[in-house]
Amino acid sequence: MKVSTRGDYAARALLSLALHGSDRPTSVKEIAERTTLPQPYLEQILLAVKGAGLVRSKRGVGGGYVLARPADEITLAEILAAVEGPLTTLMEEHDHCEGHCVLQEVWVGVSEETRQILERLTLSDLVDRTRIGHPDS
Repeated sequence: MKVSTRGDYAARALLSLALHGSDRPTSVKEIAERTTLPQPYLEQILLAVKGAGLVRSKRGVGGGYVLARPADEITLAEILAAVEGPLTTLMEEHDHCEGHCVLQEVWVGVSEETRQILERLTLSDLVDRTRIGHPDS
């Protein structure tokens, strides 16, 4: 499984909100500056994760985005699903051609392991990992 640019950007944006977590909404401009992501693309991504119920927005002066739930309740799998669609394990029809069945089982296993890792990792886990490596964050 390969994470798309869209999925990567969504995870980076929400991790930024989690790292600087406060009750004060964070503007798209501020998230873009912190993450060095392009603001127009970031706006589209934040609308998608808002639609999935992962962030809330506030309009007007002092407006922006906040996480809709605590960071320990938002998984990487949910973030990716919000912008890429549900994570699925593709099972193709076996063609029984020289080891293809065995390889297909391996690919499905890899996909399933990846899905389980993404479902276990929360934004809170990523915040902890980031702070260990970057104590000033």
